[in-house]
Amino acid sequence: MPQEIKPDPFPANGTLEFYKGHFDWAALDIEDDEMADAKVVSWAETQLLKEHQKPLFLAVGIYRPHIPWYVPESWFDLYPLDEVELPEIQEGDLDDVPEAGRAMARRTWQQWIVDEGKWRDAVRAYLASISFADAMVGRLLDALDDGPMAKNTVVVLWSDHGYHLGHKEHWEKFALWEQTTHVPLIVAAPGMPSGGACSRPVSLLDIYPTLSELCSTEAPTFLEGESLVPWLNDPAASSDRAIITTQGFENHAVRSERWRYIRYADGSEELYDHSKDPNEFTNLAKHPEYRPVIEEHATWLPSENAQPDPASGDWRKDKKANE
Repeated sequence: MPQEIKPDPFPANGTLEFYKGHFDWAALDIEDDEMADAKVVSWAETQLLKEHQKPLFLAVGIYRPHIPWYVPESWFDLYPLDEVELPEIQEGDLDDVPEAGRAMARRTWQQWIVDEGKWRDAVRAYLASISFADAMVGRLLDALDDGPMAKNTVVVLWSDHGYHLGHKEHWEKFALWEQTTHVPLIVAAPGMPSGGACSRPVSLLDIYPTLSELCSTEAPTFLEGESLVPWLNDPAASSDRAIITTQGFENHAVRSERWRYIRYADGSEELYDHSKDPNEFTNLAKHPEYRPVIEEHATWLPSENAQPDPASGDWRKDKKANE
């Protein structure tokens, strides 16, 4: 990734207390092409516009909307500050969340942003960064359409995580709630129906076997994901899967189409009914009538928990240092 342009002074709007100032945002007086992401996309455009003698796998990482939210001022102008809507929240949302869950929430970040009157500014910067990233994706798709591979290319768009903007008094990721674990996933492929939306729970582990099937290659037997081709053909096709997300040792979330079940390493639990509570305001885990739902979803939990890689250090200490 090319060198990013930073504002002067730094941090422009954040504080050195969080990520040494990198939890920051600013409208830059530069053109889009001066952004590091635009330089990466420019290189990728060249690859998409030329002939290749062999099959091409092209991975293009667009950094925004990762922090810091530095993008040209024109993208901030799309979102007048007085029109920015804050996330829908519930007072005392963490009151029914077990201590292990509350410990994951960056409440000090939220308190600082509220005290400094910067909540709306931060959301605006995030929206501006998303729109800039959208424009970069648009440039890539235009180059594909203008090049020789337009009718013979599979396109997959995904993100590594969602983002809290004050939801549950939390910012960023590093949690097991819907807001941080729900990501965009779009697949477009030759011969596949277009424009369909599928509500079945899937995993990013599914990308590899999906590409293998679409490209008629043999997938390794050790893959844990499943090909999504059946749901690309028919987004309404049935599924009995639930998907696992892990954050830290022995902390897991199980997401089925209707429910999210969370169990932490200490055995404490959360359960949310997404058919009635998409914001996950009400933890149902302590209500006896939902014990059958919990027991059903607990069958998806890993039977073994791998120990952390010694080379990666202690993630708990690393997380505390980052905060």
